[in-house]
Amino acid sequence: MADDSVFSFKETLVPKKSPLLLRLIVLVFATVCGIYVCFIGLKQFSVSTTTGFLNVEVSDRPCPRPNLEDWEAPYVHYPKPVTYSRAECACHPVRYFAILSTQRSGSGWFETLLNSHMNVSSNGEIFSVKDRRANASTIVETLDKLYNLDWLSSAAKNECTTAVGLKWMLNQGLVQHHEEILDYFTKKGVSVIFLFRRNLLRRMISILANTYDRDFKLLNGTHKSHVHSPLEAEILASYKPHVNATTLIPELKKVQQMAVKALGYFNSTRHILLYYEDVVNNRTKLLDVQGFLKVPRKNLSSRQVKIHKGTLSEQVANWDDVQRTLNGTEFEGFLHADYRL
Repeated sequence: MADDSVFSFKETLVPKKSPLLLRLIVLVFATVCGIYVCFIGLKQFSVSTTTGFLNVEVSDRPCPRPNLEDWEAPYVHYPKPVTYSRAECACHPVRYFAILSTQRSGSGWFETLLNSHMNVSSNGEIFSVKDRRANASTIVETLDKLYNLDWLSSAAKNECTTAVGLKWMLNQGLVQHHEEILDYFTKKGVSVIFLFRRNLLRRMISILANTYDRDFKLLNGTHKSHVHSPLEAEILASYKPHVNATTLIPELKKVQQMAVKALGYFNSTRHILLYYEDVVNNRTKLLDVQGFLKVPRKNLSSRQVKIHKGTLSEQVANWDDVQRTLNGTEFEGFLHADYRL
């Protein structure tokens, strides 16, 4: 009896909890936690989205236009290389150029002068490789890679390159595809540097001597088109080529006409015309070139040493035949010295 009363007393003091009330409490607690979690998540998403938009806005922000005259605008570019980032130089303007020349006209020496400038990158005879000039499409593809600053060579500079270009010989697809190339130069704003040689006879002698060395390799079994020491130059100059007097005038006319054609094909481009002899005699011509490329004017230098020096009569095996052939012709002036050495 006593046990029953005690049990009854306990039940009276501690009433039995309702399952419905417990469920309600749990539901309210879960709802509050869910709302809090959602709020925090939305807040983080908002911050992340805002940051993303800000980043896009900064990276895609157009570069401020430099202080230019209206005609200059098509020649100023902001390449976006695929192989690397220009980083802080992304808004550093770049100008495109092409040196149009013929073999043994001083273009190699001239290019080393340009590449001694810290802001100029001239990438050599890219189209000496036949596959790159197989057709107009491969030419355009190669040029796009070059001017987008994705062409890697020893001449490639840092991300802040100011002028980028190449050396292009007239017989490397340039004349053959001149219409497509002119269209490309016009659309892309490529400036042209014509570099020719006034004395085509000296050029011919240089070609003959270079061909001989390619076959016989006078410098310890190594062929060199350009040298960096007086001794090497003296060894190469010791060979005196024999000039074919029968084909001499036709060959000179052929080269002359090729240059005239090139000047006509690309006359509508923004261009400058240089002659090797003028650059040798007057180094202020190099200042003109730097002004043309719109780069800071610097003293340019080259390690190359001239191979053939002195009068032509000392450089040709059959000089008397050459004299008789050219005397009284339009090419007679080639027989005489035409620049200081």
